[in-house]
Amino acid sequence: MNSINTSPAIELRDVTSGYGTTTILRNINLVVDQGSVTALLGPNGAGKSTLLKTISGLIRPTSGQVTFENSDITALSPNKRAALGLCHIPEGRGVFTSMTVRENLALQAKSGHEAEAIEKGIEAFPILGQRLAQKVGTMSGGQQQMLSMARAYTQNPKVILVDEGSLGLAPIVVDEIFEFLATVASKGASLLIVDQFVARALALATRAYVMTRGEIVFNGTSKELQNSDVFDRYLGSNA
Repeated sequence: MNSINTSPAIELRDVTSGYGTTTILRNINLVVDQGSVTALLGPNGAGKSTLLKTISGLIRPTSGQVTFENSDITALSPNKRAALGLCHIPEGRGVFTSMTVRENLALQAKSGHEAEAIEKGIEAFPILGQRLAQKVGTMSGGQQQMLSMARAYTQNPKVILVDEGSLGLAPIVVDEIFEFLATVASKGASLLIVDQFVARALALATRAYVMTRGEIVFNGTSKELQNSDVFDRYLGSNA
């Protein structure tokens, strides 16, 4: 996952963004290097989810620029960004609970590649293979999150945005989620991770950003963050 001498996978340049007339993000500058894992951390309400939505196109910035592999994607729709290889796994599962596991996996595939997507989903999380005919709404929260995470495998994306992938899950499932993210990263994908388990996120990431009140207050390596006063000030109670 060496990112030396590579162009950024994702870059935000002076991005200001929010909802309607409410500004949440102010002049954000952030880089996710190709083949790297970057942690985006901060207290609740800092603007982390808004930042991920801005990258994926769910929110259009009021100013600034978002680039994907040095191409300006600021005005592109979420679908076009996904077609370029950007995968956003939102907080709260992001699955269709009235459909079966098989149907959810098939929906994640390009036309004609449904069987391959189902096979990849099972490869990512074998337990899904035992649940293919089951309605997703009847599964445990951990299994639903595994299904949501499987998108990062079935779509073979270049960049993956993960918003609170371990939220509300049992410790054994949290272990599986982080093992899965490490596997995806080892295959060359670039990851930007928001997670309540700060220590786990920093163990996986090489670089970290800390946000508070819609602004970046730290940008450096994971080790630098752990040794800084920013860690205790904003993250100590969550570590």
